[in-house]
Amino acid sequence: MKTMIARGVAPLMAALLLTACAAPEFKQPAIATPTAFKEAQTAPAGTNDVRSAADGTTWTVGRPAEAQPRGEWWRAFNDETLNGLVAEATANNQNLTVAAARVKQARAIAGIAEADRIPQVGVGVGAERARLSPLEAGLPKGTNVPAANTYSARLSASYEVDLFGRVSSNVAAARGDAGAVEATYRSVLLSLQADVAQTYFRLRSLDAEIATVNHTVQLREESVRVTGRRFDAGDIGEFDLSRAKTELATARSEAIGLQRQRANAEHALAVLLGKPASNFSAPSAPLSDVAALPLIPAGLPSTLLERRPDIASAQRSMEAANARIGVARSAMFPALNLSAGAGGVGTSFAEVFKWSSRSWLLGAALSMPLIDGGRNRNNVVRSEAALEEAVGSYRQSVLTAFAEVEDNLAGLRILAGQSAELEAAVVSARRSADLAQKLYDAGRGSYLELLDAQRNLAIVERNAVQLRGDRAITTVALIRALGGGWDAAPAVAKIDAKVDDLAQARN
Repeated sequence: MKTMIARGVAPLMAALLLTACAAPEFKQPAIATPTAFKEAQTAPAGTNDVRSAADGTTWTVGRPAEAQPRGEWWRAFNDETLNGLVAEATANNQNLTVAAARVKQARAIAGIAEADRIPQVGVGVGAERARLSPLEAGLPKGTNVPAANTYSARLSASYEVDLFGRVSSNVAAARGDAGAVEATYRSVLLSLQADVAQTYFRLRSLDAEIATVNHTVQLREESVRVTGRRFDAGDIGEFDLSRAKTELATARSEAIGLQRQRANAEHALAVLLGKPASNFSAPSAPLSDVAALPLIPAGLPSTLLERRPDIASAQRSMEAANARIGVARSAMFPALNLSAGAGGVGTSFAEVFKWSSRSWLLGAALSMPLIDGGRNRNNVVRSEAALEEAVGSYRQSVLTAFAEVEDNLAGLRILAGQSAELEAAVVSARRSADLAQKLYDAGRGSYLELLDAQRNLAIVERNAVQLRGDRAITTVALIRALGGGWDAAPAVAKIDAKVDDLAQARN
């Protein structure tokens, strides 16, 4: 009876031990995912091409797909200069080189963990010359013991039996870390591409703004010339001439200030391209129209979990933290190590390989902690807390991603409304300035009225130019928030090829 009970209890206890120390089954944290983006639903017709189910229920549970090809989204702007800048930055940016090096490190660490799955085999060959004392040789005191040569050769092997999942959990954790680093590389790549595009459009917006202010300077210069002639003729007083000169100096000052902003943007673009700022100059290319800006489909919120590389990185970090719980638990249970060795020892090298000189060993060692002061238990608690931290970071990343998409959808919607109103204001301001000029030339209007109309026109035109740049920059920001390419556009180089290319370029 006792034998039968023992036979039944032993497998059960073994199963309980294995379950107790294994990594817990990873469970995807629950995320409150909306069925559609609020701002995409309220966007005016034509500003977003959003495809969603009529009842809002045909969305899937988000799973990381950071290895899927990303569309070359910047080509949607149909700007060859931008295409060239993105390609140059991808090849030369140093932050991307750092991220690629970290991918190589993480993959190497995963390979180190994988090595524990197979037996470790080594070989050793040695030679030594020694003289023993008579006592060590078992001879009477005073006996002359000559020095002797000893040669040895040995083949050894060791292997840890993965009884309680330490090795497999460690491999899973290393793979999760490598996946997180690879996703971070993609995030750095996406951020680099977006930064290049945004800096490029900011530079073009400044060029357009500078052109607008320079036009205002030309008008002010003409106004000073005309006002000076009228003052010399006695038609007007010195007040009008002084005001005209003041407005000219103010406009010139604004133009100089914009040049400083442009220089800073140009230097920032040079850094993104991996070039010294002193050796880079961007030609002037005013951003004249926003009609060519692409319409970006927002898609469904659930797909954001699959496309954002930062969310994918947080996902992989969660999986690695979950696997480390198994590593911590396995330290509380026995570890079984097998070892074997074979070789020979002789007084000459040829003698080492004779059958009579052979030696061998086989061994097994089972070890486990008895008293550790709570070290292993606290390590388990720490690993469980690390998983809780990773889950919190993942959820925060998702919430931030949803908010960034909503922010940029709202930004495009509001900027579209602003643009429509501002275009009407530009037409009205130009008409007012033209009428004020004619009235002033005819002597029926004051110079202050003309100055006020011209100042309003300059402000409205400058605001319109700034708004063009804001719309282009916000469009890029929306693409970044959505995780990059949104369709089946040509894929960028795979991460493996990119890491290898960057490594070769560095060497």
